[in-house]
Amino acid sequence: MEPDIVLVGLSHHTAPVEIRERLAFSNGRLEPALRELVALPEVSEGAIVSTCNRVEVVVVCGGDGARLAPALLDFLARTEGVSPKELGGCLYLHRGPHAVRHLFRVAASLDSMVVGEPQILGQMKEQYAVAAAVGASGRILHRCFHKSFSVAKRIRSETGIAERAVSVGSAAAELAGDIFDRFDDKAVLLIGAGTMGELTARQLLARGTGSLMVANRTYERAIGVARRLGGMPVPAERLARYLPLADLVVGAVGGDELALHTTQVTEAMRERRWRPMFFIDLAVPRCFDPGIHELDGVYLYDIDDLEGVMAENRDARALEAQRAEAIVDHEVQRFWHWLEGLRAVPTIVALRDKVERIRARESERMLAALDPTQREQVDRLTRAIVNKILHEPLTALRAPGTLDQEGRITELVRALFGLDEPDEE
Repeated sequence: MEPDIVLVGLSHHTAPVEIRERLAFSNGRLEPALRELVALPEVSEGAIVSTCNRVEVVVVCGGDGARLAPALLDFLARTEGVSPKELGGCLYLHRGPHAVRHLFRVAASLDSMVVGEPQILGQMKEQYAVAAAVGASGRILHRCFHKSFSVAKRIRSETGIAERAVSVGSAAAELAGDIFDRFDDKAVLLIGAGTMGELTARQLLARGTGSLMVANRTYERAIGVARRLGGMPVPAERLARYLPLADLVVGAVGGDELALHTTQVTEAMRERRWRPMFFIDLAVPRCFDPGIHELDGVYLYDIDDLEGVMAENRDARALEAQRAEAIVDHEVQRFWHWLEGLRAVPTIVALRDKVERIRARESERMLAALDPTQREQVDRLTRAIVNKILHEPLTALRAPGTLDQEGRITELVRALFGLDEPDEE
């Protein structure tokens, strides 16, 4: 039975951050979820893509993948403790070439909130590596994901989409630029010393930020980032002391616990004599208490608010995105031809094996009467004849579009050559 590829998920296009953060697979939960995924009936391979803006499940199954959709919906809801009714209107389903195309577009950041941003590719590579390490992926997903990585690389090298694109971090810096007339007299506090936080800090420094403080749960990591960026590290337990010094606070902390609560910000505002503070929450799940926004003089933006910032750049990227889409379509076609060809492989192998057995058996009957040189010549001659006879049928079986949906071509070849019958002596 021909394998099918099925992708079920939700993203910033279909679900608000409140739903996405509840489905995000945080550290330590991805491996058990992958094992549970491939244990589902009919699922032979599986992988999970979980980022700030999307959660997607990709599986390989036999037969009609549409039948798996309810099971995959139930898997997402059960694993993350969310009601299926809450997810019903947020999910999308892609099958076959459409699933492959979607995956390629995600890797190339064509489906990202910021088209052309580079972070998604690294996240996909890390999460696919987990699927491979636990044995959840196989031959098909291995090729599919690695092809998506090469497609993304090709798009970045052959189009100008990367030059025109900005990361989520730079979009946050652009939003801060709309808030502040100048940066040289402003203090920024970065909470979270991971890649996203560091990239955002670099963007803010490029705009002339007066001072930068870096706080992180692991103080050694805060020291490392602060040293690289010329900022000041802040121990997590002393965050409340430094919070009032910050005009702009950027949060990029992973995990399920909030990094800042409303009471902490209230105390900071009192110490600042109610001078305005701005907060940008880049994390999913969110790391700042949403109630902070209700305080007077406090302005809180989350990752969904960045959509307005990035919308201004879409027209400029439209032409490059069209070129990128053409590359995706071409590579999807090539991948799907390869996948279709997998069905012909057993027939190709069986045909070669049968003809080779006949060649060996028939030539052996006359080789005994020949000297070694003659035997070698006969063996070389008969192999050449076999290869020339098989060249056209094998080429036709491998050619794109040769196989129809029911596999009638392979069935016909097997019947014509008696591949399912025992050899005659």
